[in-house]
Amino acid sequence: MPSLLILNGPNLNLLGQRQPEVYGKTTLEDIRSRCMAHAEGKCALAFEQSNHEGTLVDMIHAAKGTHDGIILNAGAYTHTSIALMDAIASVELPVVELHLSNIHAREVFRHKSYIAPVAIGQICGFGAAGYILSMDALLGHLRTEDG
Repeated sequence: MPSLLILNGPNLNLLGQRQPEVYGKTTLEDIRSRCMAHAEGKCALAFEQSNHEGTLVDMIHAAKGTHDGIILNAGAYTHTSIALMDAIASVELPVVELHLSNIHAREVFRHKSYIAPVAIGQICGFGAAGYILSMDALLGHLRTEDG
């Protein structure tokens, strides 16, 4: 059974409270519960969050040899972190870039992603449902990879 790591970056611990008009009213714990339920019988799942870039880099490094793929909602680090991009490239695991909001319909500075060049794909704009979409997309990719 494949193993996935869902990584959440800065400020995502405030989901449900922070800008609900942009990010919705669903909490990160609600999303974790939905993902765990969706994973049953399909994959093993680890679900993590950190506000610290170095911690996220460490978790990406630790995923190699432990998980088969990563779903990354890097939050604002998407637009600034060459360190996360390099970490993803170094572990050679498939990564799905995830965003709750449609970053392409927001401020111009959010249009640039340092994650996209090293990700297999990007899901954005579907709110909390994007996590399940990302899981299904990554699992489908892994099935295709295995032939």
